[in-house]
Amino acid sequence: MNGTPRLRSAYPSSPQAKKEQNGAGSGASLSQAPLSTLSTRQQDPEAPLIPLSLVDGPSQRLYIAFFYLGLTVWRLCDYYGLVSDETDSLWLFMKWVAIDSIFLYGLPGLKVPWLQWSSTSTTMLFIAHAIFDAVLMFRIPIPLEAWLIAFTRIFYDRELAVSERRVKPANVLHNSSLILGKQIIHILPEGSATLNSNQTAFCIDNFTTSVILPIQINQTNPILIELLRVDLGTNLNETLTIQAKEIRRLKKQAQKLHSDRDHASPSYLQYPVKQTGLYRLQRVVDESKLEVQRRLSDTLVVQCPSAHMRTVPETKCIGDLSNFYLQIDATPPVNIKYSKLINGQESGHAVLSIPPKSQLSPLARQRSSGALIGREAVTNVDVSWARSQSTRISLNESLGISGTWQYTVDEVQDGCGNVVNYADLRLAGAHRRHLLNKEPLEQRFSVHERPRVALRGCDSQHPLRVPKGKSIQLPIQLSSTGRDNAEKGTHRVSYIFTPSANVLPNQEHPEAVTHEEFVVEPDTAGHEVSEPGLYTLQSVESVSCAGEVLEPSSCLLSNPPEPSLSIETQVIPDRCAGNSVGLLVDLDLTGTPPFRLSYIVRRGGGPVTPQVEETNLMHTQLELRPVHSGHYTYEFQHISDAVYREPRSLRDPRLVLEQDVKPPASARFLDAHPARKTCIGEPVSLGIQLLGEPPWRLDYELVHHGRRQKRKRDAIESSMYTLVTEELKVGGEYSLALTAVTDKSGCKVSVEQEAKIAVALQRPKASFGLIEGQRTILALEDKKVRLPLRLQGESPWTIQYRNLDHAGDALKIKMLRSTNDEIEVQDAGTYELVHVDDATCPGNVDAASNRFTVHWIPRPEVQVSESAAIELLQGNYVKKGVCEGDEDAVEISFTGTPPFDVEYIHNVKPERGSQSTSTKKFTAGINLASVRMETTEAGSHQYTISKLSDLSYNHNPRKFSPVTIEQRVHTKPTATFVQGGKTYRYCKEEEAGGENVPISLQGHPPFYLEVEIRHHSSSKPELITIPNIETHQYNLHIPHRLLALGTHAVRIRKVRDAHGCQHRLDQYAPHVQVNVAEVPGITAQESRTDYCVGDRISYTLSGSPPFNVFYTFQGQERKASASTTNFRRLAETPGDFTITAITDQRSADCKAHTAITKVIHEMPSVRVSKGRTATVDIHEGGEAEILFEFGGTPPFEFTYTRSSNPPRGKKSQILDTKSDISYEYTKSVLASDEGIYEVVSIKDRFCAFSTQRVHGKSGASAAKLLT
Repeated sequence: MNGTPRLRSAYPSSPQAKKEQNGAGSGASLSQAPLSTLSTRQQDPEAPLIPLSLVDGPSQRLYIAFFYLGLTVWRLCDYYGLVSDETDSLWLFMKWVAIDSIFLYGLPGLKVPWLQWSSTSTTMLFIAHAIFDAVLMFRIPIPLEAWLIAFTRIFYDRELAVSERRVKPANVLHNSSLILGKQIIHILPEGSATLNSNQTAFCIDNFTTSVILPIQINQTNPILIELLRVDLGTNLNETLTIQAKEIRRLKKQAQKLHSDRDHASPSYLQYPVKQTGLYRLQRVVDESKLEVQRRLSDTLVVQCPSAHMRTVPETKCIGDLSNFYLQIDATPPVNIKYSKLINGQESGHAVLSIPPKSQLSPLARQRSSGALIGREAVTNVDVSWARSQSTRISLNESLGISGTWQYTVDEVQDGCGNVVNYADLRLAGAHRRHLLNKEPLEQRFSVHERPRVALRGCDSQHPLRVPKGKSIQLPIQLSSTGRDNAEKGTHRVSYIFTPSANVLPNQEHPEAVTHEEFVVEPDTAGHEVSEPGLYTLQSVESVSCAGEVLEPSSCLLSNPPEPSLSIETQVIPDRCAGNSVGLLVDLDLTGTPPFRLSYIVRRGGGPVTPQVEETNLMHTQLELRPVHSGHYTYEFQHISDAVYREPRSLRDPRLVLEQDVKPPASARFLDAHPARKTCIGEPVSLGIQLLGEPPWRLDYELVHHGRRQKRKRDAIESSMYTLVTEELKVGGEYSLALTAVTDKSGCKVSVEQEAKIAVALQRPKASFGLIEGQRTILALEDKKVRLPLRLQGESPWTIQYRNLDHAGDALKIKMLRSTNDEIEVQDAGTYELVHVDDATCPGNVDAASNRFTVHWIPRPEVQVSESAAIELLQGNYVKKGVCEGDEDAVEISFTGTPPFDVEYIHNVKPERGSQSTSTKKFTAGINLASVRMETTEAGSHQYTISKLSDLSYNHNPRKFSPVTIEQRVHTKPTATFVQGGKTYRYCKEEEAGGENVPISLQGHPPFYLEVEIRHHSSSKPELITIPNIETHQYNLHIPHRLLALGTHAVRIRKVRDAHGCQHRLDQYAPHVQVNVAEVPGITAQESRTDYCVGDRISYTLSGSPPFNVFYTFQGQERKASASTTNFRRLAETPGDFTITAITDQRSADCKAHTAITKVIHEMPSVRVSKGRTATVDIHEGGEAEILFEFGGTPPFEFTYTRSSNPPRGKKSQILDTKSDISYEYTKSVLASDEGIYEVVSIKDRFCAFSTQRVHGKSGASAAKLLT
């Protein structure tokens, strides 16, 4: 079988177990089969999970199909149980979704041939099964019958007609034979011919050697065409004749170029010419040997316009004129467009218009027709105005910006409208770029800045000073006209020079001067000069342009004298002892200020101390006053000035000074800064250095608040002395001033030395601050609290404090730096300040505010209030039982800081099923909350508040005791009909008796039952109340007075048991029906009597289906069956339709007689041109008669349209729509417009038909009753 050929579209063959082909016997093969199978599965991962040697592929697929069929039967059984037992839909849905997922996703793992789907296919199958499960388990209604009927009507759309046979409604509604015929009117056209009807411009040049002249032919077939040509150079004319053969060739060529052209539209013959000239269509003859009307239109074929540049040198300077030319060859008037680019940026376009030299050119004025010359004879006509003329235009503008300038010819247009766009040709490919002129089309200029030169930092009033024998660069500054810096490149500068001896008194040059010039390269420093005299710049030029000389242009160079020094000395004596204390040296300087003078100072044989003196004066004094006594030597060594900056040696014995010095007594503080600080009532000690010969006497003053106290110290032997004041008992600022000092010589010397002493006004003080006006605070337990302090004194402070509630703790010490600092504590209690010190002094603690108390905020607690509905039993709160589903709650109160976060555990022990536990949370915004009790499930409920937190505290299990509340929820009673959905029958004529409706009750008797009876036509139900039902089974007897004709829905509305639990049943709960019937009836759904063919006649039946309806139509008695309460028939043909009787299933032997008559009218019809398509040809202004013939009941209203005559393959367009009325069966209308005339709608007295509605978007019936 494996060798049988298979079609490509057939299923693949099932894999077969491979047979061993070795030479061993069959017994060996059987013994090796399990091992071989295992080896094959290990080698081939795609092999089925169950080897094909054990179960072949088709068998495996059959077993899986049986398994899937079993699952489907099981699924349908669950669906049946769901409908009958009202079980949980969600559980069954989840169950079957899980089973389907296991089956579908596990099936590919078996690797059964043909059942190895991709993951995408598996997922799609799973989604389809899940949707099917939802439809079944949730009982989602699906209109399968409606879908099936709608699908069937696509292929088989039939409907019962009044003749009791099935007909297709579309054939009845859309009867095309009702409107027949149409009339087509043609208007015969008139021919014409035109040369170049679009007035296209033509030109010829070296590249375009011929042009195509279009000849428009409209509604004619020419056999001869004559063209007149006037030569532009000689003004001579000639006639060009196009024969019939050439015309046929041109027409074939035109048809190929315009194959989609409408036959009624004009055609264009493309006639080539190779010579310039004026062309005119002179004569056209058609097939009837008559001349065709031609429109006078002259066409010029001229020489194509051209333009180019007359180039000039490209190098220019700013301010130069462009001075170049444009050469133009074209037929005037000419428009030439050129563009200008400056440094790559577009600077605009310019259009120049060149009028013709002769004012007789028709191209220069507006034309009212297409004729360029007279309509009469064209001999000796002057057409020189159409010749190409050469014109030269000068373009001269100032070049005011440096950089690259580019002028480009973009476009030239002659008087005929021929345009040569050079810009497009430059952008085109190589196949068109050759059309550019060989002459240049661009003019480029490189515009350079003009150089400028001036002197910088030197003029006739500020000369250059240079040391003798030294040179300096001439301070020139190069720039340009458009920028501060000069252009890069070589610059040539010329100047004149006059030596200092020959310069005129007014700082001008004499007649005899020296001319010099130098070159400035970009990388050179400049031009150096050394000879003193007057230098004046004359000119400057760059490589491209000459420049200008700016001021200052003259500079005077001079050689100042070298610096020198001469001195005179004067001894500075001591006024008291007469000893020398220093020297006063007069310095006389020559040179150029400022001066820098260097000298050295040596004391005895000690080291040398260099000194520097700088001055801007030519004469100054230098005071040499040593501090210590001894022999001093002063030597002046070097001098320099503003010009001679290198120090020059002063080796002269006259510049060496010597002196023996004994300075007077003196004293100074060693540590006067910064100001000393001390506590009030304490002395201050200051260090003093004394100069002179011991012993010393020191005079000083102590000043405080304007009061001076003079003091002195005698017999001081040491030059380093410590002065100790008395105790300063008043706070504030003191000044200790040294006034005089006396040494061994006895001379008293005044001293100006002063030291500041700041004495604290009071000792430091500490106290506790206030928090919200008190020294008590409420804080979270075990949280850190910051206690405010108030400190007086100087930062930093050191305080000692303790907690009085912890007597055994040691004092705590803390350093503070702010006057309003804080201390951090973590324990409750009363804190006391013990001692305080500031940066200088010990202080005191304010006894009135030295304590601060810290209290903890209480933790949250919960309480349940006892009442008649709740009591405390054995440590748990027990609440009164409630019914299942009733609303109930318990009030609980809290102590603490709201809001409160509560978490409680809800434990349920249901009457049936296993115990469950859940955790719930809620937040209470105030100190009172209501907890909703769960009553949706009957059984014992326990609520345990396990966690509690508030705004201040999180939950702490060690400091919270759980609270438990218990409640019993009673099951709600239920009541159901034993046979839900059953219909109980009653007769209207019965006076008593009837069937009992059995009801099943569950709960705790006695029961109270409320039953609702609703008639299908009434919105108000009737209620029956039945109290004290002691059993669980009850037979309901419906009082006959509550029943009326028709169907009644009976449902249980409410049931209550002995616990007071009430169950109000849903309106969609299972119910029963009570049908009270009489003889059947029939009623027309519409009150009208007249119908049209194609209408549907509908009736409503009352009774128990199926029904039998008896009626007469066209004199014949007929019988029809109806399985529903609707009876409808399609009006297929005209006639009288009368219902005579009706029976139903219940009253099959009792026939209800009636007489309901409906009249069916035939549809109106119309025929145009005897129902045929007629074509009529008329001339312009003629008329044609259109005949309309009607069928139906007059009067007739009809609408007809006039449409265009479309070419083959195209749709016509409606040009006009008209409506008319006829009281007879025929009507004639005269028409003079071309088109297709046909009727689109017709209506008579009763009915209407329209082809527009048939083809419109509404899709409604074409028949309509007119009332």
